[in-house]
Amino acid sequence: MKKITFPHPLIILVGFVLLSWVFTFLIPSGNYERKPDELTGREVVVKGSYELIEKPSVSFQEMLMAIPEGIILGGDIVVLILLIGGAFYVVEKTGALQAGVEALIFRFQKQQNLLLIFLSLGFSFAGATIAMQEEIIAMAPILIILAKNLRMDIRSIIGLTLGSSLAGAAFSPINPFNSLLGQQLAELDLSEGLIFRMIVFIIGIGLWTFLMIRNGKSKEPVTASIKFEPSPIGWRHSLILFLSLGGIIVMGWGITQHDWGYNEMSSLFFVIGISCGLIGKLGLNGTAKTYSEGFGEMIFAGVIVGLARSVYLVLEKGKIIDTVIYSLFTPLEGLPDLVAVNGLFLAQCLIHIPVPSTSGQNVLTIPLAVPLMDLLGISRQLAVLATQYAVSMMDMITPTNGGMMAVVAAAGVKFNDWIRFIIKSWLAVVGICLLSLIIALIWFH
Repeated sequence: MKKITFPHPLIILVGFVLLSWVFTFLIPSGNYERKPDELTGREVVVKGSYELIEKPSVSFQEMLMAIPEGIILGGDIVVLILLIGGAFYVVEKTGALQAGVEALIFRFQKQQNLLLIFLSLGFSFAGATIAMQEEIIAMAPILIILAKNLRMDIRSIIGLTLGSSLAGAAFSPINPFNSLLGQQLAELDLSEGLIFRMIVFIIGIGLWTFLMIRNGKSKEPVTASIKFEPSPIGWRHSLILFLSLGGIIVMGWGITQHDWGYNEMSSLFFVIGISCGLIGKLGLNGTAKTYSEGFGEMIFAGVIVGLARSVYLVLEKGKIIDTVIYSLFTPLEGLPDLVAVNGLFLAQCLIHIPVPSTSGQNVLTIPLAVPLMDLLGISRQLAVLATQYAVSMMDMITPTNGGMMAVVAAAGVKFNDWIRFIIKSWLAVVGICLLSLIIALIWFH
């Protein structure tokens, strides 16, 4: 029997672009009125303002044009991927990464689970604070080395890094792109619900980490071959690793304290990449050549991110995004509280497929979800929690999330293999989300 080959990520996203174009003919066009919000400075949707509009015609050529347009719109992220990816590729070629990973494995060879727990906690904190996702794309070479040395399934290592970051963002009380923005849009105090959120954060991250470690262990018996003497780390390797780690810390500091964007992060790692190449004795020409080779390794990941934006562009051209939101939210108004809240979560999950932007979905849907909660006599906090959980959890599985698709592709993992590996764990954590919403109905009553 001939083995069925799962479509390449490029084919999947191009397929979504085509599907979104078909939907522009099938779904009525409509829009909500929007007005500036004094708290956030963003445009928000006015409740009750939805109306059908004349359907714009999206030609086949316009659909094709959306492909390069999406890549161009994602240009800042593509540049970030190339420059950070090139920098880590240089670091890898100096031998510092291999030496550092070997030293780490040797140090925790009898405490492998502890190492994996620290890895998950570190990335969950990064997700909770700066919503780290695209930045992980360039770390794919490190993840592969780590998986091989620990004899772990590479999908588990992705789960403990990218997955933990997204889970951290889902449960975080301080994520500026999700929870904090949602609190502002819902006109809630930013500290409201902090204790509840921290409790759920600990439970959610704890469960995710446990499942990823358990499911990722090698089925083969552990042998003494894992125990080895690591390569010696000289001052050059130590300095390179220090600069690499320092760059990640500085990047987090810049994002949280100085509102850094992609360009600031890109320039930081460009300097780090060149510096590490020179310190690693690659020479000027050798460093430049190695950096350019790193571009080649990362260019596909950058294109994937751009294509995910193309899907949204086509839907936007057809003016059907507001119709999708209206159709999903309106039926919730007449439902019991428990059903309505969980229905809101499911609706937000579906909305996140055509609207892959976290902050964009908050701005689109929170102003609509808040009046719904007011109408039902439910705390507005439920609208924020349902949106936050749905957006970040869907980021783990939806093909329109270019960041996730790029990380998986850069690590050499097929999308269907990634979904097959995480789906049971994902459903378990989604269960935590739904259970916490039920408890929140009582907690915030």
